[in-house]
Amino acid sequence: MEGRGHIIKRLYQWVLHWAHTPYGTWALFILSFTESSFFPIPPDVLLIALAISIPAKAFRYALICSVASVIGGLFGYFIGWQLMDIIGSPIIRFYNLAEQYEVVRRSYEEHNALIVFIAAFTPIPYKLITITAGAFEINIFTFTIASLIGRSARFYLVAWLIHRFGQRIREFIEKYFNILSF
Repeated sequence: MEGRGHIIKRLYQWVLHWAHTPYGTWALFILSFTESSFFPIPPDVLLIALAISIPAKAFRYALICSVASVIGGLFGYFIGWQLMDIIGSPIIRFYNLAEQYEVVRRSYEEHNALIVFIAAFTPIPYKLITITAGAFEINIFTFTIASLIGRSARFYLVAWLIHRFGQRIREFIEKYFNILSF
C-alpha cells in the first residue's frame, strides 16, 4: 500500500502543477472528466489551486468541474453498461472496491437517485457509482440529474469556500489528503 500511496501523492503534485500553466483550465476539465470514471485524484485539488490563484474565476472553475464531471460520469456509466467485464471490473479491483460494489448494488434497488447524489457530493469514490449505475442499468435520466445536482453542489461549495476562506482550505486538503482522495 505504501507504493500506491507514493504514486497517488506524486499524481497529486503533478495535478497541482497544472494550476501554474496556461493549460490549467483544460487540465481541470480533463481531470474532472477522468476522475468520474477511473482517475484517482479528485478534481477539487486543481479546482482549489486555480481558484486560489484567480479567486474571481472560482465559480467559473466550478462550472467547468461540474460539466466535465457529469460528462465523465456518463462515460463511467457507459463503462459499467457496455464494458463491465473488460474495463469496469478491473477498475473496481484496482481501487479495492469489490465489497463496496456489492453494497452499492443492494442499495441501488431502493435508493438509486439518492445513492448517486450522495456519491456525487461526498468523497465516496464517484467512479464506483458511475460504473455501477451503468452495470445495474439505473435510469440514465435519473443518474444524470442526480449527478448534475450532486457534482454542481460539491464544486460550487468548494468554490464558495475558496472565495470565502482562501488558502486555509488548501492547507486542510493537504493535511487530510489521504482521507479525501479515496
